[in-house]
Amino acid sequence: MSNTNNANNVTAGKPKIGGAVYRAPKGTTLPTDATSALAAEFKCLGYCSEDGLSNGNDRSNSNVAAWGGDVVLNMTNAGSDTFTLTLIETLNEEVLKTVYGSDNVTTALEGKDITVSVNGGSDEENVYVFELILKDGALKRIVVPCASVTALGEIKYIDTDAVGYNITLTAVNDSKGNSHYEYIHLKSE
Repeated sequence: MSNTNNANNVTAGKPKIGGAVYRAPKGTTLPTDATSALAAEFKCLGYCSEDGLSNGNDRSNSNVAAWGGDVVLNMTNAGSDTFTLTLIETLNEEVLKTVYGSDNVTTALEGKDITVSVNGGSDEENVYVFELILKDGALKRIVVPCASVTALGEIKYIDTDAVGYNITLTAVNDSKGNSHYEYIHLKSE
């Protein structure tokens, strides 16, 4: 452990080549590191917009004050863990199932005809994995054991930009009380 600043620890996150966002049914075997192959149930959701992935962790706390005003206890209250991104492969059947719910998307004619039933939305819970490449080839994998789409942004159909689904995934804590896991694999020099 170093007691000085180290620019080598500063990084950026790029999507992993070949796929960076995956979805699988809730209960699928979860990866427990940054490098092992994903189970066959994971389906790639394709390209995302250049805005990338945002992770919001909304925690709140409250203070308990004693008579006289001194704060004597600071309690962390429950919060929400969200992931926001824009899926731009809007002709991808897996993307449509993510956005509208698996039961609301049907295909026919060998996948050439897709029907989407748009209704109040879906409470479908899935597993999500985000694959990133960091500085110097380090790998980062974010595993969300259980999340559902809780917000869908406005969908614009214009000729100057790609159609995209801006979604917010809200994670649910697993049996260990964790909303997501992060695994990092540093490349050896």
